Amino acid sequence: MNSTELLDGPSMNRALTRIAHEIIERNKGIDECILVGIKTRGAYLARRLAERIEQIEGKPIRTGELDITLYRDDLSTKQVNDEAQVQQVDIDDQVDNQKIVLVDDVLYTGRTVRAALDAVMDLGRPSQIQLAVLIDRGHRELPIRADYVGKNIPTSGHERIVVNLEEVDGKDLVTIHKED
Repeated sequence: MNSTELLDGPSMNRALTRIAHEIIERNKGIDECILVGIKTRGAYLARRLAERIEQIEGKPIRTGELDITLYRDDLSTKQVNDEAQVQQVDIDDQVDNQKIVLVDDVLYTGRTVRAALDAVMDLGRPSQIQLAVLIDRGHRELPIRADYVGKNIPTSGHERIVVNLEEVDGKDLVTIHKED
């Protein structure tokens, strides 16, 4: 399998800074916004976005994390009553009438985002849900699109996008791996 570098650390930082500005501009500030990172890498990206937004706006944005593992429609293990449960939710604020900005590393089929939407809706009724992703690689199976995209990378089904983050992997790097 050979790989090609798509984003290095500085390129990733520029993309996140641009997304932070776009979130602020689209929402006319951050007062009604909550950044919610989808675990694992989306949570780290949400923290980075929150830091940039605070630098720009001079005040912190509310944040949270979501582990949507048990909301996945392709997960075979559910509860006895066949209802999925959020494995872990770390959102201290009420989501009712707030703008939720879901953050993830790669948007592919849309199934992770669908699961996150279900999890957020179980917590309340936000006024709006937006989606920010570092990489959009196409191949959607559901009618989901990102509002904020760091980089669009059209891929084939035989390719894989790998996002490495300093917090998890010791370096910031996005690569595409092609099967030989």
